[in-house]
Amino acid sequence: MRILLTNDDGINAPGLATLAAIAAELTEPAHIWTVAPAFEQSGVAHCISYTQPMMLSELAPQRVAVDGSPADCVIAALYEVMADAKPDLILSGVNRGNNSAENAMYSGTLGAAIEGALQGVPAIGLSQFYGPSNARASDPFEAAKNHGAATVRRILEAGFDLGSDYPLFYNVNFPPAPAEDVKGTRMVAQGRRPGTCFGAEASTAPNGRRFLWIKGGNQQVATLPGTDAATNLEGYISITPMRADLTAYDALPIDQDV
Repeated sequence: MRILLTNDDGINAPGLATLAAIAAELTEPAHIWTVAPAFEQSGVAHCISYTQPMMLSELAPQRVAVDGSPADCVIAALYEVMADAKPDLILSGVNRGNNSAENAMYSGTLGAAIEGALQGVPAIGLSQFYGPSNARASDPFEAAKNHGAATVRRILEAGFDLGSDYPLFYNVNFPPAPAEDVKGTRMVAQGRRPGTCFGAEASTAPNGRRFLWIKGGNQQVATLPGTDAATNLEGYISITPMRADLTAYDALPIDQDV
């Protein structure tokens, strides 16, 4: 099985090393390629560099840095780096911080998985929730490293429904806990943290110019029971099947002629 690794934290991010360790449990090292952003691309979602070219830098055999977004990296891999031997699976992550709930809409980690799905390649985004129990640990990615391969195997058994117009991709979030405290795995829906949104904080530089910093909300707020962030905060790995179709089917009229 040929596996493409990418992320949004950048090619030197520790979470990508964790992802490589997961991939090594799934296939031979010779079948693993890494095509990841040269610099951090957190929060870029499914952005692509449509108006400018990208520079590719081969850092080592089968390891390429791309001056672009995670979705750009997938496109670069499929049409250039791995054009003669396309991947059987795309793994994106392991993200530093969760991509549960509303975070999924901003996630570059999931942007890569979305692009993989649209290109007809099975794709999984993996993220490591941070919290008081693991944020300052010697290895905050321990839960992902220890449970990642088994989680990916479970998803491979479930399948990807690649024949649909918008094929499935999967969003995996590992709980904010040491590996030994992980209680299990649950397949759940995406939730929404009540009252949690991104905001902005103004600051003034020494030269008098004003800047805005984007601020995230409280990540320790639970979503509704049985949804992703609540499941993670209870100590479980969440698996959420997703599609790139944003249609609100519940809002479509019964009579199509409005």
